[in-house]
Amino acid sequence: MILNDERDGGVEYLQVGADRAGQRIDNFLVSRLKGLPKSLVYRLLRTGQVRVNRGRIKPDYRLQEGDTLRIPPVKVREKSEPSGAKAQETGRRLIDSILFEDRDIVVLNKPAGLAVHAGSGLGYGLIELLRIQPGYENVELAHRLDRETSGCLILARSRPALRRLQQLLRQHAIEKTYLALLRGRLPAKPLIVDSALSRNRLRGGERMVALDEEGKDARTILRAEENYKGAALASVQIETGRTHQIRVHCASIDHPLAGDDKYGDREFNRRMKETGLKRLFLHASELRFTLDTTHVVAAPLPPELKAVLEALKKQQ
Repeated sequence: MILNDERDGGVEYLQVGADRAGQRIDNFLVSRLKGLPKSLVYRLLRTGQVRVNRGRIKPDYRLQEGDTLRIPPVKVREKSEPSGAKAQETGRRLIDSILFEDRDIVVLNKPAGLAVHAGSGLGYGLIELLRIQPGYENVELAHRLDRETSGCLILARSRPALRRLQQLLRQHAIEKTYLALLRGRLPAKPLIVDSALSRNRLRGGERMVALDEEGKDARTILRAEENYKGAALASVQIETGRTHQIRVHCASIDHPLAGDDKYGDREFNRRMKETGLKRLFLHASELRFTLDTTHVVAAPLPPELKAVLEALKKQQ
C-alpha cells in the first residue's frame, strides 16, 4: 500500500506502507509505472530523478516502511492486457498446470517456450496471462525460469509472501532440482562446479554469461541418473540462481546441454535432434522449501522429453 500520494507540478511524492517494505526500488518502479521500459527506469534512478527521502539511491535499494519517494512526471506507454482467444486459452492451461497452491503461494508446471514475463519484443508472458484469470490477479513471480526451460515455478499471492520467499532464496533455503540431458558420459561420483559467473559479456555481438573470477559466486552439483550412447541424463541441483547457470557450468566442464543453441555443441545438438529433440532439454523437476510447513513439489518430465530418452535407450 502507498500512503499520502501527493503531486506537485507533476512530481509524485509517495510514502511507503508496510506491504511494500523490502521491495527493490527498481522493481517497485516497474510495477508502478506500467509500460515504462526498464532502461528508462534505470535512467531515472541513475540521474537522481527518482529519490528516496530526498537522497539518490541505487536500483537495488530496498524500500523501508515510511520512506518518502519522489517520482518525476514521465510518459508511460499504455500496455494492454493479454487478449484474444489464444491468450485466454493459454491462461486457462496455466491454471490446469498448477501443481500446488494455498493462500500464500502458487507452484505451477511452466511450459517450455513461454517467457515468465513480457519484454524483449514479447507483449506478454506467463505472469500477465495468469493475472487475467479470476483469483490470480495479484500473483508475483518469486523467481524465474528461462523461456525454453519447463517445470516448477513459484509465485506469491501477496507482498508478504513474496518477501518471505525472496528471503528463502537469498538464504539458499529453496532446494531446486533440474533434469538435464548432457553430452558425454557422467561418472558415478557427483560433479561439483563452483565457478563464478558474470553477465553481459559480448561474444560475436551477442550478450552471454561467462566464467569470471570476479563475477558472482555460483555452485552447481550434477549427479548421473542414466548414461546413454554419447549422452547422459543428469540430476542438477543449484545452490545459487544465476542467469544461465546450469547451461554455462555444464558447458564449462565439457558436458553442454542438449538443444542449447547459445552455449551448446552444434554436432551434439544435431544428433539429439535426430532423436526427436526440438527444445532445450532442461526441466525444473522438484522444489523443496519450508514456508510455515515443508513443501516438496515435483513436476513430471514433459512427454516430448520422455520420448527423447526412449529413443536414446533404443540406440544402446
